[in-house]
This record gives sequence, structure tokens and C-alpha cells, in this order.
Amino acid sequence: MIQFQFRSSLRVLIAIFFISSFGFGGEYHEDGATLITSTLQNQDKASFLKKFYEQLYFVPVWTQENDVSNFTKQLLKQIDSDKTLEANSNIRLNAFSVLSKVNTQYKNMTLDQKIAFEFEIANLYKDYIDHLLNGNINWSAFKGMLINPRDENEINGGWVTYPSKFNLYNIMQDALINGSLEDTLSRATPKGFNYEAMNRELIKYLKIKQKGGWKIISAKGVIKPGQRSKFIPLIRERLAATGELGGCSANGSNLYDSCLKKAIIKFQKNNGINTSGIIEGRTFKALGESVDKRIAKIRLNMDRIKWLNHRFEPRSIMINIPDFKLTFIENGKVRKEMKVIIGSKNHRTPVFSNRVSNIVLNPYWNVPQSIIQKEMIPKLLRNPDAMSSEGIEVTKGWDRGAAKINPASINWRQYQNSASVPFRFAQPPGYRNPLGKIKFLFPNNFSVYMHDTPTKDLFNKEIRAFSHGCIRLAEPMELLKIFSSFDSAVNLAYANKVLKGNKETVLVLKNSIPVDIVYLTSWMDQNGELQFREDVYGYDAMQSKK
Repeated sequence: MIQFQFRSSLRVLIAIFFISSFGFGGEYHEDGATLITSTLQNQDKASFLKKFYEQLYFVPVWTQENDVSNFTKQLLKQIDSDKTLEANSNIRLNAFSVLSKVNTQYKNMTLDQKIAFEFEIANLYKDYIDHLLNGNINWSAFKGMLINPRDENEINGGWVTYPSKFNLYNIMQDALINGSLEDTLSRATPKGFNYEAMNRELIKYLKIKQKGGWKIISAKGVIKPGQRSKFIPLIRERLAATGELGGCSANGSNLYDSCLKKAIIKFQKNNGINTSGIIEGRTFKALGESVDKRIAKIRLNMDRIKWLNHRFEPRSIMINIPDFKLTFIENGKVRKEMKVIIGSKNHRTPVFSNRVSNIVLNPYWNVPQSIIQKEMIPKLLRNPDAMSSEGIEVTKGWDRGAAKINPASINWRQYQNSASVPFRFAQPPGYRNPLGKIKFLFPNNFSVYMHDTPTKDLFNKEIRAFSHGCIRLAEPMELLKIFSSFDSAVNLAYANKVLKGNKETVLVLKNSIPVDIVYLTSWMDQNGELQFREDVYGYDAMQSKK
């Protein structure tokens, strides 16, 4: 006990010296530090309060003799201004309670009451920082649903999360060193993937809601330019509410005129709909979403952004699954956009980040074990010559020099339910190959990559979820040209010569490029336009469950 008291006294002396450098100190902080130390001494080492105040030498940082500290005022101001918090959230309600006590009770509090209040504010800080850094998605429950899908035929798509470099403890330490919690919270707020621009749009939509939002349009059928419809005035009002009507008149005319057509085409573009200007199906569905649903979608996707891999490099590739699109960004601007095909709902493309390190010209298609067992073996059981008719070679083992075998000589029933198959199924390079003529590799545990495809007609579809999980590129040669413009390992003339033949050739990049496969159903694009997309994998519904 004497030893603990000595350590406590020493800690208080160090704390007073440390904290006084940042504007704290005096009898209150010395007495407060002693009380905090004695109160927390028996708490579990893993408890938040114990860990938090150990880092701060057990000195009060939220309370002072006659008033709460500037850190408390900055925390309350931050919570009040953070529109990602719902109006009735526990954090807002608790912040209001703290503010009420500051205004009505604080000056009459005893030391014990002030330290109890200190802990209350510290817990408010904990809850808010958890929201700021992590959002409201229950990632553990969501990933559990991915690992154990409800449908036995559904493949686990996978979603890798990347935590912030900030945490509960280094934020407060940084704030003490710099003398401003406000500045530290500003730096801790996500900066990548146009998060701040999304926040501005959220504020805009919340103001729209305060004004009454817009009337729900429940309509079906088809409205073409030049036609009249009773729904046209409602559509004008809907677009006017969000500023998407542009310079068109918001009068009650029921004529679908040329000005409104331009507004509809822009709306269709920003909602991932074919820009025909014809109002039908998916356009009606998007117009019919309520302001509350749009606000919820913006907030959900801001929470997703918090867990993406925030890297700031001159060049990067982003593939947004619900957008069915690849975007190559260079120095903050879009250099190239192209259509992609992503995994079907039963073979979902995973969400993760890595770096493109190799490009393979004339690739072999090594058939994954899952496809061998679920697709190839059933075909062989029906027809022993099925592989030869599809141009697929079967070899004993995975070495390139392994001997070819005749599939008809194998009893494939014995491998139907086995963990692995001791044979390599591969399709040689060529235009029949499902990988086409080029693939871009970024090593990962999902065996996913970007590649060419012979089925070009599928890029004409609006909803392009057809693959087994890999990303098929509409313009692989254009992406190869981009790589050749900054990486000497990609010689375009040499590559074109190789592609005329069928010899597999690997190009090892000198400068790997970040690639982020994301799942955003709402985001701000590089042109400052707010985008919305349909929830192709049903993840919005899964992640919205509390």
C-alpha cells in the first residue's frame, strides 16, 4: 500500500508538471489527479477509463476548478456540428445532458461530483470517437453473414476492413500536445474517397428534409420526351428539391419538354441508369426513393468509407462494384473510366485493397478448385469429352510440365465432395480463353484479378454481375496503354507483338499501382456529382441492421 501511494504521488507530480505545460495545473488538478488515481486503481487494466487516464497521468482533462475545459467545449461543439450523427442518437442525447449540467450544476459540484462528471465526459468522448472513426456498421455481424451465408449456394464474397491510424488514446495525446482537440478531430476525420464532399451533401439533404423533402412518386409505365403525363409536375418538384432540375421551369406543366429531358438524363447518369431520357422502370424507382432513404444511404456509405484503405498516391485504380466501373485516377483527376463486369450474387467480388504488380499477356486460365468441383466435374460425369470440346487441358499436378491426361480415364465421382482435386484444369492462351488476352494481377487471398474477356456483348448490359468473382475489363488494351505511359516495364510495341501470338508472357511492373475494390452505393465522383446506385449484393440491407 505504501509502495502504491508513493507511485501515485510520483505520478501526480509528473502529471502536474506535464499538464501545466498545456494550460492545466493548480490545486484542483492535483486533488483531482489523486482522486482519479484512487478511484481507478482497482479497475481492470483493459477498462477504457483505466487505460485512458494512465496515458494522461491520471490528471483531469475535461474539468477545471470553475468550468469545464476547452477540450470539453470543443468536443461538445464537434458533436453538435457532426451531421453523420442522427438527431436522436445516444451520443447527441448524452452531449445535451453534459451541456445541461455544465450550464446549471457545474459551479455547485463538489470535487467528487466533478471527477464523476469528468468520467461521464470521458465516456462521451469514447462513444463519439468510436463513431467518428468506426461508424455504426456492425462489422462482426456482417462478416459473420458473409462467412455463413444463408443460402448454401451463395459464395462468400469477403470484405476486408482497414482501421484508422487514429484511436481513442493517440487522439487525446495529440490534442494535449497541440492544445486543440478540434484540430486533432479534423485530422482524424477521413480524407480519402471524397468523404468531406459527401458530408457537405449530407448536410444539403438534411436541409431538404427540414423543408419537407419531396412527395413520393409511385408510378409505372413509360414517359417519353414530348409526351404529357400527370407525373411530370411531381417529377419537376422532385428534381427541383435537390437542385437537379437545373435551369428548367418548376411550373405545373405536364409536358415532358426538352429542358426536363436534359435534367432527367443527368439524373439517370448520376443514378447509374441508361441515359436514354425515357422515364421508365429504374428511373421511376430512383425518383421514388424518399429523402430519408437517400440520407440513410449517404450515411451508410460514409461509414463504409471510414473502413476503406486511405492511401494518397499520384496514381490509383478504384473499382466500385455497384457501379460496374473502373476509374483510373491520376493526380486527383480521372484519367480513364471503363465498364467492368463483376461477380454474380452467387460469386460475389470481394471488397479489399492491394497493388497491381504484374501484367500477364496471353494468360492461361487455371480453373479454380471451386469451379472444378461445382461445374467441371458435373460436366465430365455427363460427358467424358466435355473438357476437350471447351478447349480445357487436364494435367496430373500443377507444374507446367505435368503430363496431360485423358479425362475419360478418371473416375470423377470420387472427387465430387473431396476437399481438393489432384488435377490441373487449364485453358491455353487464345481468344477462346475466358481471361482473353491480358490479365492484371494484384496478389490476394481471394484469387481475384482484372482481365480481358471474349464475351464483349455483356458490357452492353446495365447490371453487369456475371463473373465468378474476378473483374472483367471492357478496355484492357487501354489500361495497358496507361501503364506503358509511366512504367518502362510495359513496352507497348513489344506487348502488341507478343499479343499477336499465344505465348504466355509476364511483365513485372517497376511501379506497382494501388487498386481498391469498393462497395459504394452512394459517393461523390471526381466531378463533384453525388452518385447513387442499386444495392446489387444486398449489402445495404445487411449493414443497416443494428
